Amino acid sequence: MQLNLSPEWQSILSEELQKPYFNDLLQEIEKEYNEFTCFPPKDLIFSAFNYCDFSNLKLVIIGQDPYHGEGEANGLCFSVNNGVKIPPSLRNIYREINDDLDHIMMPTSGNLNHWAKQGVLLLNASLTVRKDKPNSHKHLKWNLFTDVVIQKISDEKENIVFLLWGTFAQKKGSKIDRSKHLVLDSGHPSPMSANQGKWFGNKHFSQANDYLKSKNKAEINWV
Repeated sequence: MQLNLSPEWQSILSEELQKPYFNDLLQEIEKEYNEFTCFPPKDLIFSAFNYCDFSNLKLVIIGQDPYHGEGEANGLCFSVNNGVKIPPSLRNIYREINDDLDHIMMPTSGNLNHWAKQGVLLLNASLTVRKDKPNSHKHLKWNLFTDVVIQKISDEKENIVFLLWGTFAQKKGSKIDRSKHLVLDSGHPSPMSANQGKWFGNKHFSQANDYLKSKNKAEINWV
């Protein structure tokens, strides 16, 4: 499979990309896409990186794996293509943004590429999935790769905001250096978690912007 990854990220991750497991991973993904319907489309697998340069990175959101419905996944966690019905978790994210930032609006699109272009890495732990089978690529070695991405950011950057929503993301980000980054934890925005009082009111979006502003970085326009 062709590695559609930006030159900057290829340079940052060059050592990892040359490891045998990564070459095996690409071959396994190629086989999966040949034998099954998988998402996102091949050319969008690395979209999270291609929209957000390492040098411009300000904030990381960690998801689990892409949406598994037809036409939904676009390579960014929690994000869907234009024209796709906004998923329940993303609807709850928008609701919290409204409450937190005192807005009254509900976007008509669930495409979050405008966040990514501002320096938000919307990173799923697994970058691919089979149609209608959530976590179906969990057995592949995407986790090795995305763990290294998170560690690289933690080690080589400063003053990054990490938003860890739910137990999975919190475990995934457990080794982030909290002495030089802002790490915000809360429940997951899924309806089950949100309805149990673990999501709404976390004020992550204002806290993130306050932190970025304190570090003389441009705030994220969340709306």
